[in-house]
Amino acid sequence: MSDERGSVELVDVTKRFGTMVAVDQLNLEVKAGEFLSLLGPSGCGKTTTLRMLAGFDQPDEGFIRISGQYVQGVPPYKRDVNTVFQHYALFPHMTVSENVAYGLRQKRVPKHEVAGRVAEALDMVKMTKLADRRPKQMSGGQQQRVAVARALVNRPSVLLLDEPLGALDRKLREEMQIELKLLQSQLGITFVFVTHDQEEAMGMSDRIAIMLEGHVEQLADPESVYERPASAFVAGFIGRNNFWLGVSTGHGVQAEDGTLFASSTPEERVREGQQALAAVRPESVQLSSTDPGGSTNVIQGTVAGVSHYGDVLQYVVRTKEKDVLALLPRQGAIRLAPGDAVWCHWNATEVYQFSAEQADLVMAEPALEAAAH
Repeated sequence: MSDERGSVELVDVTKRFGTMVAVDQLNLEVKAGEFLSLLGPSGCGKTTTLRMLAGFDQPDEGFIRISGQYVQGVPPYKRDVNTVFQHYALFPHMTVSENVAYGLRQKRVPKHEVAGRVAEALDMVKMTKLADRRPKQMSGGQQQRVAVARALVNRPSVLLLDEPLGALDRKLREEMQIELKLLQSQLGITFVFVTHDQEEAMGMSDRIAIMLEGHVEQLADPESVYERPASAFVAGFIGRNNFWLGVSTGHGVQAEDGTLFASSTPEERVREGQQALAAVRPESVQLSSTDPGGSTNVIQGTVAGVSHYGDVLQYVVRTKEKDVLALLPRQGAIRLAPGDAVWCHWNATEVYQFSAEQADLVMAEPALEAAAH
C-alpha cells in the first residue's frame, strides 16, 4: 500500500474483550483523502475499529498502518489522527476559541501560531462570530462544529468521527451531513466515519464498509452496495427489502407458499435444490387491481395499510405468507384503500437471490412493523 499521507490499512486485525471477539480478522484499506463510513448494527465492531485507529484500544492480532507507518503501541496523542465523538466533550468553562486552542497549547505550539490556526479552524466551520461564547450558550449543531474545529486545528491526516451527528435532531443532522461532506471535500482530509444510520452513510460516503460480527460484509461505493448487495444481510440493512424463504430452482427461488421468483440478477447464485432467499425492494414492487397474468413474479394480497411520505406512497400488502412493502411515486400511482384486493408483481431484473444462511437476520422484521418506523 502507498505511504501517502492519510492512507489507512488494517491487516488481519482481531480485538477481544475477554471471551468476546469484537473485531475478527478485519482487513480494510482506506484511501488517502476519501470519506469512508463504517456502517453496521450495534455490536458489529465499528466503534472498536475506530478506537483502535485512534489508539484508545490496541489489537490483539494483526497490524494497523496510518500514512504508511505502523502504529502498534503508539499513544493517541502521537498519532496523526484526531477524533470527534458523539458527545462533543467540550470544556464548559472555556470559550469556543479556548476549546479549539487547547490541543495546540498542550503541544506547546507558539502563541502567535495558535491564534492564526484557531482563526483558520473556526472559519472552516463558520463559527468565527461565536468565538467568545461558551458551550452552554450554543446549540447542539454549533457545539458539533466546535468539536470538528478542535479536531481539525491539529491538521491531522485522518479525522475519525464516532457517530458525531447522533445527538442532533433530524433536520439539523441532515444539514450537518451536507456541511461535513463539503468540508471534507474542500480539505481533502481522510474521514473515517462511524454510523448505524444507513441514509447518513449513503449520502456522505465515497465508500461504505458494512460490518457484521466483527468483519466487513461488503466494501463498496453507495450505489454498488444498494444495487449489487454482496449478501442477504447487506440487502436488508441498506434500504429495505421484502424477503421470501424458499428453495433455489436454478433460475430463481420457489417460496414456501409456492410463489415463483424468476431472477436474472447475478448476486450470490444458489445451487438448485438448496434453501434460498428471494428479495425484492419495495420500490420495485408494482401494484395492480387486476391480475397481471403470468406464473412468476406475481402474488395476490389485500391492502393492509397506506402511508403518505411526501412524493411517495407506501402500501403494506398482506399476502398468505407475509406482508409486502411497496413504495410508489405519488404522481401517477394507483390509489388503493385498506381492504382492497391487489396483485403485487415485479420484473426478473429486480429479484435478488441469496443463500438462506442469513435468513434469521433478515426475516425478523415484518413489513407492518417496518412501516411504523
